[in-house]
Amino acid sequence: MSFASGRQVTAAVDVPLKKPRPSWFKRATGNIWVRVTVFVIAVLWTLPTAGIFISSFREEAAIKSTGWWTVFAHPFDFTQWTLANYSEVLTEDGMLDAFLNSLLVTIPATVIPITIAAFAAYAFAWMKFPGRSILFAIVIGLLVVPLQMTLVPLLRLYGAIDLTGTFLGIWLAHTGFGLPLAIYLLYNYMATLPKDIFESASIDGASHFTIFTRLVLPLSFPALAAFAIFQFLWVWNDFLVALVFLGTGSDTAVLTAQLNELVGRLGQDWHLLTAGAFISMFVPLVVFLALQRFFVRGLLAGSVKG
Repeated sequence: MSFASGRQVTAAVDVPLKKPRPSWFKRATGNIWVRVTVFVIAVLWTLPTAGIFISSFREEAAIKSTGWWTVFAHPFDFTQWTLANYSEVLTEDGMLDAFLNSLLVTIPATVIPITIAAFAAYAFAWMKFPGRSILFAIVIGLLVVPLQMTLVPLLRLYGAIDLTGTFLGIWLAHTGFGLPLAIYLLYNYMATLPKDIFESASIDGASHFTIFTRLVLPLSFPALAAFAIFQFLWVWNDFLVALVFLGTGSDTAVLTAQLNELVGRLGQDWHLLTAGAFISMFVPLVVFLALQRFFVRGLLAGSVKG
């Protein structure tokens, strides 16, 4: 019996074993494929934006005869680039006024709901008052109300109080549409803040307003930035609400309404349409890139924790 066992052990020892690959090799290989996949997705995602950007600097004849990618055959041939498209759009087609109107609409329509929602979220999270649960349930219920259902009643109300066609009217409309989501995100974030800091501040005699301004707001900046991106992009790219409450007059038209007018009047002038489109894309890109490091952290904290 022992002799047979010895032969089996010897045979087992004689068989060469395949060495497993080290863990660092597996991690490096996995990281390479992840990076390649992310790079390919990023390239495909930015191709339309790159095409609009390049086309906005090309002449009309070049856009109609060749594709935008042909510029890479002679990238340093500066005769194929022009700023005339932007000059014509900004000076002759009213895009500059529409750009300023969009800023005038978007900035207050972002700041106002964030301010109100921050106070409301703190009250729901850390202040005890009668009916708090019922009020918060109503706020959550407003998230599922379609925006289109509110346009006609609001328009009738605005007509009665003479707010139609005013910037104040559209500020209030965007504030009402954005408040439920803002309160929900900020509440879930503020509710996860450590309770000890509130108890310590209360023992030191701090009021709710002091706690809110000096503790809660600085700690809630990621959530505030996440909602600011959402609200800014939504208001800036909005066409329906601006069309209903502001119209398409030259004094109040925003960029989306002006772009719609360009498509109707200049449907064949792609050199002007691409310039106008990139003007409307520039500000949202700057806002997102400036606040992107807070975006994922604030969004996850405001929608998952609770």
